[in-house]
Amino acid sequence: MVFETKTLEEKARQLLGDRGVSIVDIAELVMFLQTEYIPHLTLETCIESVNAVLTKREVHNTILTGIQLDILAEEDSLLQPLQSIVAKDEGLYGIDEILALSIVNVYGSIGFTNYGYIDKVKPGILKKLNDKSSGRVHTFLDDIIGAIAAAAASRLAHSNQNVLDEEKK
Repeated sequence: MVFETKTLEEKARQLLGDRGVSIVDIAELVMFLQTEYIPHLTLETCIESVNAVLTKREVHNTILTGIQLDILAEEDSLLQPLQSIVAKDEGLYGIDEILALSIVNVYGSIGFTNYGYIDKVKPGILKKLNDKSSGRVHTFLDDIIGAIAAAAASRLAHSNQNVLDEEKK
């Protein structure tokens, strides 16, 4: 059975909301990444870019998979030692980043740089998701959100390159 893209997108968006992440939260990360490079960038433009990224099937699949794994870890339903690894978000695990890279790839190689940077500094919603004191597991979600923001920022960078080239003349 093949699910319609619209159905997958709706479910992915619902899961993001259920886990406490809004489109504005992600758009603010895009602003953080691109405001220095794109003159007159607005939050509305960032929201449009995030929404464009969220139409991609690869993104839906990553969101559904990652959030499901986080939920299973919260429910203590993964096999050991994976349960402990995911629940603690162990630094050497890396599969959470690998899953997120499927999103970063959607808009080209600049996404890797954006993703690496935002994953390191963890601004905005990423800082909240990375806080273990809430009792929720966001091992996969924080990387997925960073990747969506990185992809949306990359999309903007590509679409604004002509504008930037003209301003340099």
